[in-house]
Amino acid sequence: MNILKRSYVKYKLRNGLEVILSKSNGIPLVSVNIWYKTGSANDPEMKTGLAHLFEHMMFQGSQNIEKQMHFKYIQEAGGTLNGSTSFDRTNYFEKVPSNFLELVLWLEADRMGFLLPALTQEKLDNQIDVVRNERLERYDNQPYGLAWELLISNIYPEKHPYHSSTIGSIEHISSFNLEDVKNFFKKYYSPSNASLVICGEFDIESAKYWVEKYFGDLESSENNTEPDIKNFNLTETKEIIHEDNVQLERLYLAWPTTTIFSRHDSAYEILADILSGSKDSRISKKLVFEKEIAQDVSSFQYSGKYGGHFMIVATAKPGISLNQIKDEIFAELNKAASGEISLKEITKTKNGIKSSFIYSMQNIDTIADHLNSYNFYLSEPDSFLYDLMRYESVTPDDLIQTASSLVNSSFVELRITPKG
Repeated sequence: MNILKRSYVKYKLRNGLEVILSKSNGIPLVSVNIWYKTGSANDPEMKTGLAHLFEHMMFQGSQNIEKQMHFKYIQEAGGTLNGSTSFDRTNYFEKVPSNFLELVLWLEADRMGFLLPALTQEKLDNQIDVVRNERLERYDNQPYGLAWELLISNIYPEKHPYHSSTIGSIEHISSFNLEDVKNFFKKYYSPSNASLVICGEFDIESAKYWVEKYFGDLESSENNTEPDIKNFNLTETKEIIHEDNVQLERLYLAWPTTTIFSRHDSAYEILADILSGSKDSRISKKLVFEKEIAQDVSSFQYSGKYGGHFMIVATAKPGISLNQIKDEIFAELNKAASGEISLKEITKTKNGIKSSFIYSMQNIDTIADHLNSYNFYLSEPDSFLYDLMRYESVTPDDLIQTASSLVNSSFVELRITPKG
């Protein structure tokens, strides 16, 4: 398990920026990964989608770097780059040959410290159009595209930070103004609200020097990134029917569950794999291959800092009732809740998780993002072995408890049906 043990150096700059350096000898590549501890959970009221829009704005140029030049510099160096937004965080990452590390640190520091001087109404209008089109393509005009929004808005209460989708509503996206963007940047894009990971083949002392040189004098702002969270439960099952431009009916079942790295988080993930992770898994085998009543089946556990949910999705074959599919799903859940899960199934899933996890460690981008994720959620960057072992420690009794919690609690049932 040596591959799951990472040496690292962690420290803070005077302005509060967390720095994590993890060196490995091998291919001369380096990954730079920055997490800003803000995501759509921090979107202001009536401004859903602002965190995601801001991810786009961070690529529009800063005081010393013109629009599109961030991409140009990295790509001409033979590197790759991107960013993403989730409920909990926004991250930006580059992978380049090791001799371009200083370039990446300069680029990231310039937009962390000097984005606002280059911000214009034209840039904002352009990105609002981009995000609106993304919204239309991926949600409004995509078959089944509104399912996620319909589910989370019913799983999580109105004031919960996960109640709204990360991309936001068209109305809110269209309403953003320069003042919204400036205030969001000042509040959340502060060195004290970010963590910087450098991972790969590089000289640690040189990296420390460049981090101090480019980030050390950036000023931090006061920020409060913790939403006010109150415990909640679904008091009754919610049934939703949504007509869409689809050919086949689809059933979604979703239960509020638990937060990331909490007691039963890993057990829910193992249960999801046992139910639908392969052709031989419980629900997939019965619905898709034996009874041939479903086109496809999937299940997963989503876990975040402020909540989580378990979901099962099944697309019906033509002429098949969603009630029949639902009954079969609950029949398998009841079997799991009564203890009808074999050690062979559990072992197979655990081995698959272990294999995928270790294989992913060949990619320094993945390692860098894990270091930042573990630091954010667990305050310990080197939690690779801990993460893997929490799956190893899941027992049959844990799976009985998680399956029972699904069978015996209220849930959200969404049916997407063809229009007309």
